[in-house]
Amino acid sequence: MRNCSFVFHFTVACVALFSSCSTLDKVAKHGFTSGYYKVDLKKEAKDVYVDVSDEEISVYPQSDRKVDKEKYLSIPLKTADSVQTTPLTFRKKSLDIDITSVLLKYRPSVNGLPQQLTADLNMAMYAGMRFDSYKITDRVDPLGKHSPKITNLGYDFGIFAGPGISPINPFTTNNRTNNDYSGMIFQMGVAGFLESSIASFGIAVGFDYLLNRDRAIWIYNKKPWLGFVVGIALN
Repeated sequence: MRNCSFVFHFTVACVALFSSCSTLDKVAKHGFTSGYYKVDLKKEAKDVYVDVSDEEISVYPQSDRKVDKEKYLSIPLKTADSVQTTPLTFRKKSLDIDITSVLLKYRPSVNGLPQQLTADLNMAMYAGMRFDSYKITDRVDPLGKHSPKITNLGYDFGIFAGPGISPINPFTTNNRTNNDYSGMIFQMGVAGFLESSIASFGIAVGFDYLLNRDRAIWIYNKKPWLGFVVGIALN
């Protein structure tokens, strides 16, 4: 019971901490939105502030978050009859906060028993550093009209922690119990994600801690596993 209370308070604390972090301007906003970036211009990376509206993308020079209000360049977002822009790449680094679930866990062989692939209910809070690259190129429709095309590539690395369940039975205890039930666990580890504008998918390495006295006989307690994870952005 004491361990379950610890997990509950840990999860609440994580939510409160991450919610407060989301007010920081360093927190990632998924998708190409207004903010501070580096842009590759003439083989040189420059610090800029980007203002994204329905009509255009406006780019302003900036230094130490001080923006020069004289516009550096403008990229119209409406279809036109002529080429609008040469290829440009905008990059940024930011804090990423997700709700994460490990969809599949691969557990290596323990005590001579076969490997296992499990898909048990679990949830975790994730925080990591996200790296985004937005490439803007010119797109031409069949009528010869031009419009910008924005391609996003993102990835991040970080840590996760949260509650879950796992089967406790004769197999997972090497026949040291006759009980068969779903035990509550606390999971934590590190993960790396490839990002989209809404969800992210990746690989995690972690371990589980069983939150009852059967942890002494559970063969997977604090043993490493490899997992496939999915994340839903909170910020």
